[in-house]
Amino acid sequence: MQLALDEAKKGLGRTHPNPAVGAVIVKAGKVIAKGYHARAGTAHAEANALMLAGRKAKGATIYSTLEPCDHFGRTPPCTQAILDHGIARVVFGSSDPNPLVDGKGVKRMRKAGLSVDGGVLAAECDALNEPFFKVMRTGLPFVTLKAAITLDGKIATRSGASKWITNETSRAKAHELRNRVDAIVVGAGTVEADDPQLTTRLPHGRDAMRIVIDPMLRTKPGAKVFTSGGAASVVLTSRPATAAQAFMRRGVRVITVPSRKGRLELHDAFRALAKEGVLHVMVEGGAATTASFLKAGLFDELKLFMAPAVFGHEGLSWSGALGLDSPSEAPRFAVTSVEGLDGDLLISLRPR
Repeated sequence: MQLALDEAKKGLGRTHPNPAVGAVIVKAGKVIAKGYHARAGTAHAEANALMLAGRKAKGATIYSTLEPCDHFGRTPPCTQAILDHGIARVVFGSSDPNPLVDGKGVKRMRKAGLSVDGGVLAAECDALNEPFFKVMRTGLPFVTLKAAITLDGKIATRSGASKWITNETSRAKAHELRNRVDAIVVGAGTVEADDPQLTTRLPHGRDAMRIVIDPMLRTKPGAKVFTSGGAASVVLTSRPATAAQAFMRRGVRVITVPSRKGRLELHDAFRALAKEGVLHVMVEGGAATTASFLKAGLFDELKLFMAPAVFGHEGLSWSGALGLDSPSEAPRFAVTSVEGLDGDLLISLRPR
């Protein structure tokens, strides 16, 4: 199953709206084939491994990080391929919460006489596809808040200067995160101030969808985030589509969502993104955007890249204005890991 997990990781960030899955076929104590799901619309991990194994698959055991599917989508059901190849035993890690799967494949294979065992390395397999499971269960994407900060929690000096707070190692790590998410979100203020491209600068890297939260359409259609090529660009706005013709002429997808007091209803906006197949979103916005997600409770993890520098109280805080009067009102976090990055730190946290 660990080998299957290693296979599945090859597809991370490439498979949405599908989960990342790996499969390994073993016979007489030897691995005879491995496979993973590369992207939506292509063969699933089990099917890829079975194609490589061919006739050798008869009587073998297949290990899959996720319960094999039993329905027709863009590809045929994996359970049928497993039965056709004469597999004797199936071992899987995660149960699939997709209503189209959800135990149906297990029942079919057991009825056909196969030995089926689930829950092997379940925690590791579940963690691999946490965004997929969240969308299936809640209709909302998995949300990572990311910021590059100083020791005193600043993202810019009093003049607004912010390049560069962290070192090159931290910036390369941030691009690795971009390479594994489906979408990157910033606010209109970040686009106006920095005019970012939001691309992934890695060899063989993949650009995520670029999303701008812009309730009143303040940003210019000629901004780099909309014109620099790469992945698709999306504007989330409260203005009607008729007011966004200049964006649409450039091929920008415009999604209109309700607003309240000039701010988008973020839960509605992110449900719309989930319906577009977005599983994992990384928010890289400025202080105002970050504050809106903290106040809405719309986040699942926090990634803070911290540099050993101090900007002072005049600098801009990463968390923005939360309007707190009592310490008891403060969002609380649990530290899940701390990683050294050539003098910087990457602190990973989850809400308590």
